[in-house]
Amino acid sequence: MNQTMFALSLGLGGMIAAADVAFGAPQCDARDRVLQLLADRFGETRRAVGIAGETAVMELYAADDTGTWTITMTLPDGRMCRMASGSGHEDLREDLPAKGRKV
Repeated sequence: MNQTMFALSLGLGGMIAAADVAFGAPQCDARDRVLQLLADRFGETRRAVGIAGETAVMELYAADDTGTWTITMTLPDGRMCRMASGSGHEDLREDLPAKGRKV
């Protein structure tokens, strides 16, 4: 449990650090406006969703045509923040290695 919490903390910290690199600071607005921007300007659609901490929702948006991607966080107050973005997105789904085998 402690390892899981530590890993989640590192992941969230990494997302915050990535936001500083990508945008200078997270860019937040009403969820519907951010979604409209991602769709109209970048052609991105939602590809993944997960719970971040106890109160935020993380989502990954990406576009097949351009390969752009954006990671967002939706906060309890309804604001959605663009945390990081980039290019070269590829959808992947990898199997876990067989138990007992080192990767």
